[in-house]
Amino acid sequence: MAAEFSSCVEYGVQLSKRIYYGKELRSMPAGEPQEMTRSPDDYLPSAPMVYAVVPEPAIVDNPDVPSYQPYVHGRCVPPALVPLHMNEIAMVIDSHFDTAFVAVTGAWRVHCIMAGKRCDCRIAIPMGEMGSLLGVEVEVCGRSYRAQLVTKEDVESMEKVPKAQNGRLLKGQIYTFNVPKVDGGSFLNIKINWSQKLTYDDGQFCLKIPFSFPSYVNPVGKKVSKREKILLNVNSGTGAELLCKSTSHPVKVVKRQVGKISFSYEADVLVWSSANFKLSYALSSSDLFGGVFLQSPFLRDFDEREIFCLYLFPGNNQTRKVFRKEVIYVIDTSGSMRGGALENVKNALLASLYKLNSQDTFNIITFNGDVQLFSPSMELATKETILKATQWASTSFDADGGTNILLPLEKAMKLLAESDSIPFIFLITDGTVEDEREICNFMKGHLTNGSAICPRICTFGIGLYCNHYFLQMLAQIGKGYYDAAYDLDSIDSRMQQFFNRTSSVLLANITFDNLEHLDSLELFPSSIPDLSSGNPLIVSGRFDGKFPDIVKVSGTLADMSNFTVDLKVQKAKEVPLYRVLARRQIDILTSQAWLAGSKELEEKVAKISKQTGVPSEYTPMILVQTDYGKKAPDPVAKQEVQNKLNLWKKGEPERVIILGSLGIGFGNLKATNANTSSVIEEIKPTEPTEILVKAASNCCSRLLNRFCCMCFIQSCSKMNDQCAIILAQICTALACCECLNCCYELCS
Repeated sequence: MAAEFSSCVEYGVQLSKRIYYGKELRSMPAGEPQEMTRSPDDYLPSAPMVYAVVPEPAIVDNPDVPSYQPYVHGRCVPPALVPLHMNEIAMVIDSHFDTAFVAVTGAWRVHCIMAGKRCDCRIAIPMGEMGSLLGVEVEVCGRSYRAQLVTKEDVESMEKVPKAQNGRLLKGQIYTFNVPKVDGGSFLNIKINWSQKLTYDDGQFCLKIPFSFPSYVNPVGKKVSKREKILLNVNSGTGAELLCKSTSHPVKVVKRQVGKISFSYEADVLVWSSANFKLSYALSSSDLFGGVFLQSPFLRDFDEREIFCLYLFPGNNQTRKVFRKEVIYVIDTSGSMRGGALENVKNALLASLYKLNSQDTFNIITFNGDVQLFSPSMELATKETILKATQWASTSFDADGGTNILLPLEKAMKLLAESDSIPFIFLITDGTVEDEREICNFMKGHLTNGSAICPRICTFGIGLYCNHYFLQMLAQIGKGYYDAAYDLDSIDSRMQQFFNRTSSVLLANITFDNLEHLDSLELFPSSIPDLSSGNPLIVSGRFDGKFPDIVKVSGTLADMSNFTVDLKVQKAKEVPLYRVLARRQIDILTSQAWLAGSKELEEKVAKISKQTGVPSEYTPMILVQTDYGKKAPDPVAKQEVQNKLNLWKKGEPERVIILGSLGIGFGNLKATNANTSSVIEEIKPTEPTEILVKAASNCCSRLLNRFCCMCFIQSCSKMNDQCAIILAQICTALACCECLNCCYELCS
């Protein structure tokens, strides 16, 4: 799907070269790289983008001044995607704890469709780390669209609305959808909201937002002003001083308080930003520190219990001792992992082995329908042993067979039965199996047998065919962590980061000592994971009763001594806890609903999703056409949309567009049994007709790109007969050369 999108954009960029802007203006902005330097991924959006969906290339032209280009016959299947010129862009970022809320507003012009013609426009929204689309508003051609989350029952009850899903997810973090029937020359004013996570590395929080625009979105014209605006508000949620370490753009500090800082950037630019927006900051504390925030439910909250959020940060003390590592890597080598996926997993595995200390121990288990062990017992991570493991992996990592997850987990549990440290099991898979609920129940029973130290289970999902909620549930049961990679290129880097940030445990067996007297208490997650040097601990929940003024947090340090810290409780005045915690709670409750098969939990997830605007597996998103130009507060607008939904269930289906679910689903058992890879897009063999069409289009596009059509016609009208004959002979010779080139490509 991503490869097809890139190909369509590439053809769209070529089509846009037909547009004539005048003698003094080039069709393509300066600085556009040559085609041979671009890879297919270069055409994927790295910032919010809008494209004209062009099924008929004949409609591509300047809507202001016709170019009189030659008529182009035929259709584009799939339609070409012509990037629209961007005339305005602004971004507001509000960061709280480890979550950033991003609001981007911009204006794009349909500069490539001739006047009097219409086309659909595709909006592409790339989001950062663990991004969630929260809302979209579009104003165009006297119409206004607003995104809204609804239940699956609402969608099914819309009898006259087409059920085909308009939205698509590319590479896990790029969401695309179409806005219909946009006039050539018109403007699209768009506001996009999403949330994403901040990463934590070496004591620093890092925020990276897609904000790199290709040069072909720069408007053509000397008088077109381009002004970028960025406003960033950072609230660390702590009382520690916030130290800014680096920024990608020349921002200036406009406000600073303890634990909070605001930045601003505004500039007139010649070309739009060609770099993602990045900011990293640290908190000035060298030791473990934390706190607790309380907040009352907001007015329309269906859950009337109080909200709390407890955080514990590892600090910047690089000398603090971590637990000795005992690690077993459980690697899926089924047939669906063939090719680059398994090779990337192997590279990440070997890189993590070389980061182990000599006193650490490890083992490797590969599985498909059967299991293979690197060693019958745990091995010290010496250079000689790691070299043997490297040689063993080069011969044993052979993708073939089915998927059996329970058997290797049983083997791993037996190997770690006599552990005297914090043992880790890293499960890496790309498939779904039938007995996932049985695996969860088996591991839950094994890990709650009364042992002082139980293995931590960390899970890593690859692609869209594995059940990511099963992996999240397994990680919750094992007091571990979960992560995923949805495309081939990110497997190696994400796995290495995952290994590094989860395996260096500072504080284990964490408990909250004085919360048992509360009338009711619901924790997210219910099993508290360990605090590692690369993962701040955030635990949230709902409660009834009187919350204590001090929360005592206890745990075990690496030297097996007891550790206790008192965390002060305070009211959260400027942190919207219900929004910050929504994504975390929805994921946890969804995995619980999957495990229990509970309809009640599914309905609870849907309620949280609709009231916070965070999408879930049970709440598809729709675009609803509303009255143009009316601005109302969110509650009023949402109620207006709901009222219209009730009317449109009976009629006017053209005013509702179903975008579909923004979730990742619950795996694909059929694809797993067929050993279908979910991260490698197969490249279809090039057909002879495709070669002929592409070669001919390349030849024509090169000529048309270098000659103005009207000038060429006027020049031909002034030629004498001899010049016309010579020109005809030259054209015939060029055509023969191109035919020979086509024959060569066909034969090769």
